[in-house]
Amino acid sequence: MGESSLDDVVRLEREIARLQALQVRALVEYSASRDDAADVASEVALGLAISENAARVKIGLARDLVSRLPETLGALSRGEIDLYKASKISEPTAVLSDSRAREVDALVSGRLVGRDASSIRRMVNRAVQKVDPEGAAARAEARRRERRVELRHADDAMATLTADLPAEVASAAYARIDRCARALRNAGDGRTMDQLRADVFADLLLSDHPGGGSPEAEIFIHIDLASLVGLSTNPAELAGHGPLPAPIARAIAFDPNSTWRRIITDPHTGAPLDVGRERYRPPAVTADHVKVRDRECRFPTCHRPAHDSDLDHVVPYQRGGDTNTANLIGLCRRHHRTKHTPGWRFHLTDTGALRITTPTGHTYRTR
Repeated sequence: MGESSLDDVVRLEREIARLQALQVRALVEYSASRDDAADVASEVALGLAISENAARVKIGLARDLVSRLPETLGALSRGEIDLYKASKISEPTAVLSDSRAREVDALVSGRLVGRDASSIRRMVNRAVQKVDPEGAAARAEARRRERRVELRHADDAMATLTADLPAEVASAAYARIDRCARALRNAGDGRTMDQLRADVFADLLLSDHPGGGSPEAEIFIHIDLASLVGLSTNPAELAGHGPLPAPIARAIAFDPNSTWRRIITDPHTGAPLDVGRERYRPPAVTADHVKVRDRECRFPTCHRPAHDSDLDHVVPYQRGGDTNTANLIGLCRRHHRTKHTPGWRFHLTDTGALRITTPTGHTYRTR
């Protein structure tokens, strides 16, 4: 096999874009064949092994390109942009009427080749304000009313805390964090600037001054006994987050400021052996067992903690289903509704495995 050139890389990238355009059209056609039913996203999520939210985004982008942004879809079909860059045209125009979205589509057409995603989005934002200046001002005011804080769990015992704020407020907050971090660095602190800014940010939220504060936690930790007492390093499981290194799990578990629920598990199967009852009164025994057993929503790709989910009868109560651990599963509210959408079938085996059959006959299993 000869050496590949940059031209080969670019050619393949364009081929990938052309395939993405084909997938866009296929998604829209498939959704239309299902009369654009609300649970199409659930099926796409299972078929592609992605989150349901990612499936909704993918379907929404496909519909947008086909119905509102034909010039952008044409550029994707020719390999001039990829799907990610196409999304930077779709996202800012989502607030516009179909006719105004097409105006923006026409304005940016022919100006996409050679631009990176950020510059495309800036160009599109300018075009959006050009075709709808009053709407742009109103949307800015509305967005400021929608300010919020969001927690997103990540790998390796980390998470991301973000705040959606007015630009000037966010800039001022960052300046304060940076100023405190630089003062610590100038005083001889050996942490990197990134570490200092992250630590100052946390300290400002958790205490009255940088450098102090200890977070409280009310959490479910699944950990085997050997790891709990320090004789093993098997990772623990933080419900709703995922695996935690054993030392971190032990530190959380024995933090005197934490309210935690200790779930001692079998090191081989992960099944719960003992449910700690410190700190607060437990719910009913059956519900308690099911939530501890399931850990998370039982729908594949969903990781909402089971203790924040609904308990649902696999065989409906109205059809003779028993209210016991052999017939109950934890489902988040969204997937609880999906289960009761016509065409979906759920079956819980004797071993606790859940088999889900979709309206089109595809089957998926989850332990």
